[in-house]
Amino acid sequence: MINRRQLLKSSAFAGAGLASGAAFAQSPNEKVVVAVMGVNSRGDQLASALGGVPAYEIAYICDVDERAIAKTTQTVMRRQQKTPQGVKDFRRILDDKAVDAIFIAAPDHWHAPATILACSAGKHVYCEKPACHNPREGELMIQAARKYNRVVQIGTQRRSQPAVVEAIAKVHAGEIGRVLLARGWYNNTRQTIGYGKPASVPDWLDFSLWQGPAPERPYRDNLVHYNWHWFWHWGTGELGNNGIHALDVCRWGLNVDYPTHVTSGGGKYRYQDDQETPDTHTVTFDFGDKASITWEGRSWHPRGFEESGFGVAFYGDKGSMIIDGANYRVYDMKDKVVTQSTGRLTDAPHLQNFAECVKSGKRSNADVEDGVKSTLLCHLGNIAWRTGRALDLDPKNGHIKDDKEARALWGRDYRKGWEPQV
Repeated sequence: MINRRQLLKSSAFAGAGLASGAAFAQSPNEKVVVAVMGVNSRGDQLASALGGVPAYEIAYICDVDERAIAKTTQTVMRRQQKTPQGVKDFRRILDDKAVDAIFIAAPDHWHAPATILACSAGKHVYCEKPACHNPREGELMIQAARKYNRVVQIGTQRRSQPAVVEAIAKVHAGEIGRVLLARGWYNNTRQTIGYGKPASVPDWLDFSLWQGPAPERPYRDNLVHYNWHWFWHWGTGELGNNGIHALDVCRWGLNVDYPTHVTSGGGKYRYQDDQETPDTHTVTFDFGDKASITWEGRSWHPRGFEESGFGVAFYGDKGSMIIDGANYRVYDMKDKVVTQSTGRLTDAPHLQNFAECVKSGKRSNADVEDGVKSTLLCHLGNIAWRTGRALDLDPKNGHIKDDKEARALWGRDYRKGWEPQV
């Protein structure tokens, strides 16, 4: 891939060298010093949330949109006294030994390549969901985290939410009996993205760097900054965008790893436009004779299940549990509420957990291995939809059996010089 050595040859700090995982030492600073990469939306939210956790200091704000750098710098300055540096290329951060960790909130196609480079530079990583753009990248992310002994946490923050942790503990303790089915769902009223037209790249955007590892395509006026989610070249659709949160909780509650069989149905029905990913999507994941998970997403209609636009439900032979945000309630077999708890879903517990793990070296609540396993469910659901076929899988590793076309979607092509390597 385009590595930091190539970049640094043309920069003022060419002699800095590559910090290896083995050479990494705990920061002498009392705070965990971090950089935030990709701050147009989620990254700006993370920067604000980081300012509310005393364990952190933000040293860098990184984005290919110079307007976003300015905006998030102001966000950070409302929370800390020291002004962060603004950079476009996150690789310019990697040789700063004062930086302990990088928060990656760039588009999906950046998640794995940036994580792997950061680990190889001795940085810990907080990577937003989904963990990766395709299954092969997830395997490489785990390899990088282990090879360089880095803490890599995925932004599936319900893993650290006290009420959700409590709810899952009740499921594991058998409060609703043997759980045979878990259901996740997500609903929204998204508008059409229209038909994009070729256009000049805005002067505030480094579009070549925005594409980074993905093979270059011409700029169009309906792509940046959000609609890339609905193109397979850069995004993972609603299943990877929001389905990951529900599927991660489903898999956690059922205590399962890899499915044996995946079926997928639905389509793009609501609008005629450039969107490639389905706006109506139902996926079923079978885990042998243990249990099943179903997920349903509708991007064009607000009404979901259990009076919630987003949620998770567990159905056991002694009752059921509904998790909605940071709230949960338990029903008996007569459909009577027997237990309930309310809370507020925030980033703070997850961010605090990451800071503690960076300092201690322990694996986080949402370790990369768990994040990749849950993200794989999203990829498998998308692959089944794209091929129009059910998938048979190896339950030991989730690999696709006997389907050449589906297995071709396990990885992707990369822009020359950007191939992830561990």
